[in-house]
Amino acid sequence: MSHVGMGGMGMWTEGGGGGGGRRRAALDKLPKRKPSLKRLWPLIWEMLKPRLWILCCGLVLTVVKVRASLTIPIITRRLIDTVLNAQPPHPERLPGILAIVFGATVIQALASYALTQLVSTEGQRLVTDLRVRVQRHVGFLPVSYYDGNSTGTLVARIMSDVEGVRNLIGSGLVEFAGGILTAAWALNYLLARSVPITLTVLAVVVTFAVLLRYAFKIIRPIFRERGRINAEVTGRLTESLGGVRVVKGYHAEEREANVFGQGVARLLKNIIKSLTLTSMLSTASAVVLGLVAVIVIFMGGHLVIDKNWTLGEYIQYNAFLAFMTAPVFQIVNLGAQFTEALAGLDRTVELLAEMEETHTPNA
Repeated sequence: MSHVGMGGMGMWTEGGGGGGGRRRAALDKLPKRKPSLKRLWPLIWEMLKPRLWILCCGLVLTVVKVRASLTIPIITRRLIDTVLNAQPPHPERLPGILAIVFGATVIQALASYALTQLVSTEGQRLVTDLRVRVQRHVGFLPVSYYDGNSTGTLVARIMSDVEGVRNLIGSGLVEFAGGILTAAWALNYLLARSVPITLTVLAVVVTFAVLLRYAFKIIRPIFRERGRINAEVTGRLTESLGGVRVVKGYHAEEREANVFGQGVARLLKNIIKSLTLTSMLSTASAVVLGLVAVIVIFMGGHLVIDKNWTLGEYIQYNAFLAFMTAPVFQIVNLGAQFTEALAGLDRTVELLAEMEETHTPNA
């Protein structure tokens, strides 16, 4: 109890604009180290290695799901050209087409369910295992480390920083891999139908993908900074509420409220910055999608008018085009999740790199 009181006394007397503020300002002036995937890879591989069989099963389920999802665009041309737009129409072929579509839909739904149960559940187990590992490591750190880090901050790092790992090893990553596979199959068909249209669209999409790469280099440090700010604010709040008697004893309620307000204001500023960048990417993706639609309507429309394409081929091309471009625009949503996960994992690696007390060299 005396330890908490003394720690709280120092914290609250230095609170708003004192030593705590000066230390935070000094930290903010330090050069921001850019997280390196090379630095994170050993821990990522350590987590992935015992779960490779799960990822392989997830990949197989993804292939099944992808093949089932491609049934609809494949059958579209047959539906339009040989049933609806044929002269005379052939309604007797419609039940067979409906049976194929329904069967493919059922297979796709079952594959999605199995994928979620298999991969997502394992992702949550991974988060739990990593939390246990980090907590154990923190427990063996020397007392000097606790002197420089508040208890609440460490709690936030144990509970919050590892949460995003489920995005690295979960259904999102496997589905994204499936989207890439779908895009490859769709691209093969599109090139077979029309090389000029496909290459024009591909040039636009690749340009957008390159811009995304640079954009996420900017967003990732923002997410890492958010984790640090959140840990600081949560830590201060935890100790403030845990030592409420000390706060009231020094009549520091107003000071704690001001410090907390400043902390959540910093957090809000960081969130707004990330939301602004993410919304800009979403806007850019909508513009790119519109540009792709204009290209296909213009060039594909002329092929239909010139009788080089049937109406079924035109609609089928658009359907496959949607499958090819979907993963690129999916990056906008998944990229933010992966970036946040990598930022949290980087902070976790930083914490695990601290030397445990039993390994501290003797003086």
